[in-house]
Amino acid sequence: MFNDQLRQAILNEYHDYHFYRSMYKLTDDPYWQGFIEHIYEDEKSHYEMFQQLYYMLTGTFVQNFPEPTLCTDMKECLKNAIRDELEAAELYKEMLLQIPIQQAYAPLFVAMHDETEHAIRLTTLLHLL
Repeated sequence: MFNDQLRQAILNEYHDYHFYRSMYKLTDDPYWQGFIEHIYEDEKSHYEMFQQLYYMLTGTFVQNFPEPTLCTDMKECLKNAIRDELEAAELYKEMLLQIPIQQAYAPLFVAMHDETEHAIRLTTLLHLL
């Protein structure tokens, strides 16, 4: 169960990194860009930490990623992203309660915290839109 959830988290983080990179390109406002860049750099970090953890547990890396959805409408993307970030925080909280090895704690805790922060940043941007 944990490994399946971790695999899905890796796919989600990969998707989110590319999604936020495309969102970044929709604005030239440095304030917005700073928020979005912070988010996509975090998503990249989560992806890397989770891949490393998955390798520790299975001896393989997650591969063959589907084509990520890109952001084309800022307002709709922000609304969907807020929901997705909060759902990710909930998933990571659930996963924390079933970690199979101690090394899983730190990446999940960091990602859970970051996803909540992302929801706050995205809500701020939506409010300013």
